[in-house]
Amino acid sequence: MPATLVGFVVALIMVLVGAQTHHVNPVFLVTNVTALMIVLGGAAGATMMSYEFSVTTGVIKAILKAMLGKERPVDLEKTITTLVEFARKARGEGLLALESEMAGLDDPFMKRGLQLAIDGSDPDAVAQVMKAEIKAMKVRHKLMADWCQSYGIFAPTFGIIGAVVGLIATLGELDKPEKLGAGIAGAFVATFLGVFIANGVMLPLSARMKRMSAQEVQAREMVVEGVLAIQGGQNPRVIEETLMSYLSPKEAEALRAASSSS
Repeated sequence: MPATLVGFVVALIMVLVGAQTHHVNPVFLVTNVTALMIVLGGAAGATMMSYEFSVTTGVIKAILKAMLGKERPVDLEKTITTLVEFARKARGEGLLALESEMAGLDDPFMKRGLQLAIDGSDPDAVAQVMKAEIKAMKVRHKLMADWCQSYGIFAPTFGIIGAVVGLIATLGELDKPEKLGAGIAGAFVATFLGVFIANGVMLPLSARMKRMSAQEVQAREMVVEGVLAIQGGQNPRVIEETLMSYLSPKEAEALRAASSSS
């Protein structure tokens, strides 16, 4: 199970159990329809005002990927193995021999880079095209992370708005003292929801998206280095050792052991 989802479940359970220890019914905290409408809807509306509509429609997919996706979006070991195999083939049979391998390649970014190299493009041009694609991807990822961060900034404020609305409604019934306690408690549910949604959901999601983006950028930079090395005809062993610098020492040692055994 992804750590992001585990973390969310742990945070939610701990908060609700903590509330229960103070004799606060957890159901009461999450079923206040008025508070949910003001906090969720208000924060969503304010965030939508801050970004293009296309960003808002795409953020759901990004959130699901952050919550349910793989711990690491790209398998670096598999990528290194693939690039080294291509380097060996290119060194022995020439770059054109890689064209027959392209159909089975499931990484479109690597495929585009290798195709440019096979077509005889200048190495600087190959690097420029691939790095431009990485830059564009970073911008897209940043928009999604910033959307979640903005939501996390707005949510507590709308929690305060919800509390104020609840208090106004409660003060309008001062002639019914028996309702004051429940009314005030209900009013502060909005504040709770705003703070929890910000710090327990949206801000952690924003941080996770930034981390995933950094991992994917690292993986693509490694592919750029591998493709340019293949195009330059470098020794496959040198390419392998260079690309292994992107791994942790433990991962690199495991990959070396696997390579030597095969």
